[in-house]
Amino acid sequence: MEALAVRLSGLDPHVDGALRIVTFYDTLMRRRVDLPALARASAGLAECAAGIRLHGTGRATRVAPDGRPAPEPASATASASASTTASNTASTTAPITLDEEEIGTVWLERPGPPHPLDDVLLERLALAVAAAVERYGPARTTMADPALVELAISSDGDEAARARALRLLGFAAAQPVHVVAVRTRLPLDRIGALVCPARPVKAAPLAGIGVLLAGAVDPARFPADVRAGIGAAGSADRSWRQARTALRFTTPREPVVRHADLGALALLAEIPQDAARDNADVAAVARLAADPEDLRTLDAYCATGSLRRAADLLHLHHSSISRRIEQIAKVLDIDLTGPAGPTGLTRARLALTAWRLLDD
Repeated sequence: MEALAVRLSGLDPHVDGALRIVTFYDTLMRRRVDLPALARASAGLAECAAGIRLHGTGRATRVAPDGRPAPEPASATASASASTTASNTASTTAPITLDEEEIGTVWLERPGPPHPLDDVLLERLALAVAAAVERYGPARTTMADPALVELAISSDGDEAARARALRLLGFAAAQPVHVVAVRTRLPLDRIGALVCPARPVKAAPLAGIGVLLAGAVDPARFPADVRAGIGAAGSADRSWRQARTALRFTTPREPVVRHADLGALALLAEIPQDAARDNADVAAVARLAADPEDLRTLDAYCATGSLRRAADLLHLHHSSISRRIEQIAKVLDIDLTGPAGPTGLTRARLALTAWRLLDD
């Protein structure tokens, strides 16, 4: 290697300097230094102010060549956007990339024109920062490698492989992890930031479904028009199975479902679909579903168990709901309001839920 470096130096006077920079940052990475130490080392090496900003926190670290915090220039700006530099005094900038997502920016503040090796220095600094972020605490929300996420939640691999995948994703060995199955047109990282703002989140699309791995999940913070099933914290592969099951139970009226709230209803997801289709009550609901208004009426009545509350939910007069329920009861051949009403309502609820699970 040294002989090659000597030969290359003879061809290009900058090669020797570039190799020294690479070796410098390789040494820092082996020593597992943190972000402030990287900023100080970079400022000393470049002999000018150096900066690091992570988009997830919005905070910037700026260090002068003497290792002290660099004074803020009067003309500096402080944008935390991923598409802008950290300061308008930056002479050279480079993005920090982790899991194929830009998570921050590094820069030099050289008073004169950039030096020929500034790009090399910033490239190596960005790599070192990404490694430090992944080691000491990844960006709270970041898109992850789908293959790594799949390994973390797969039931095919062994526990050791799943644990290693979770560590690479930034989750400590003893840290509880919820897996969330999501159907949405919104960016997954945006959803992750909303539902888990204070803990690490990793997101990836997988087999047509969005996957979130999060230390905690707030069901109330999901945006409108997002369907989400939330698995319990614990084994990632089991949480993923629970999340997919819970996602199947979501409806426009209840777009976010926690598997823990399903209780015995989760058993309906285990019924073979052919058996469900052959059930007379489920087949009757399938025929009723040809009329969206009847389906919405049945859903409201099953959800409330009351004609008046169903009318309030649908913003209709209770007499109109009463007439509709009478017709629906005839189609289903189930007593919904008479002496057998409580039993009939239970049958209708189960049949409606089982029908929704078909081909989902």
